[in-house]
Amino acid sequence: MDPKKQLFLDAYKIHESGAPPLVPGRARRDWMDSFVDRHPYRCLPLTMANSTGWELTCPFAIDVTWNGGPNEGDLTVSSPDRPEAVASLASSHFRKGIVTFHTGYLFRTPPGWAVMCGGPPNWPKDGVYPLSGLVESDWLPFPFTMNWQMTRPGTVRFEKDEPFCFITLSEHHRLEAIEPKIKSFSSNKVLKRDYDNWNKSRDSFNTKLALLDPEVVSKGWQRHYMKGEAPSGNKPSDTHLTKRRLKPPKDVTGAALLTPKPK
Repeated sequence: MDPKKQLFLDAYKIHESGAPPLVPGRARRDWMDSFVDRHPYRCLPLTMANSTGWELTCPFAIDVTWNGGPNEGDLTVSSPDRPEAVASLASSHFRKGIVTFHTGYLFRTPPGWAVMCGGPPNWPKDGVYPLSGLVESDWLPFPFTMNWQMTRPGTVRFEKDEPFCFITLSEHHRLEAIEPKIKSFSSNKVLKRDYDNWNKSRDSFNTKLALLDPEVVSKGWQRHYMKGEAPSGNKPSDTHLTKRRLKPPKDVTGAALLTPKPK
């Protein structure tokens, strides 16, 4: 592979004293765990979205308080743990109840690739909403911030180790080459046949489940998507994934210092 085309994500710490932890996205969610039989985990697209990126997490708990006013001073940020470090992590900057988080890194990606940043997927947070951004990290020589919009007056807490930013990568220039097309279902006979078979299978399963058919009840749910297979049992894809295993960042900040100087 051409070294210039290799994929990478470099995170340069802006301050040598430290930066928020950067970790692979976690698949689990508290609200998903709270369901009987952890039912939401049957939805593979949910768990895959949860873990398709990296989290920047709070190094300490912070409280964001907004009185509903339009000015910078109407929103305050405090911490029950490390009040002296609050300004290095979050502050009121954009007004209108928006709290701004500092990532602590300047990210670099390959040419044509950008960082997509936002809140952690499928992580509802009462009273505040994450704002999303696409950052051209293949050239930008300064960092971006992560912003959350308070949805009503009050106080919201971000706990220690809670993600305040979720990043993933996008080869965004190539999106402009895509021309969506709306087609008739009948124009793809194979796809239409497979869909009809799935629809009949689902209706039959749900009917038997409602009638408490012992065999169907014991199965609980159909697993076609989880198994990556059609109702016929055929597996049309050899790239199906059920878990995302992203690599944790490798700290090479001291690599240059450890390299022997030429004599």
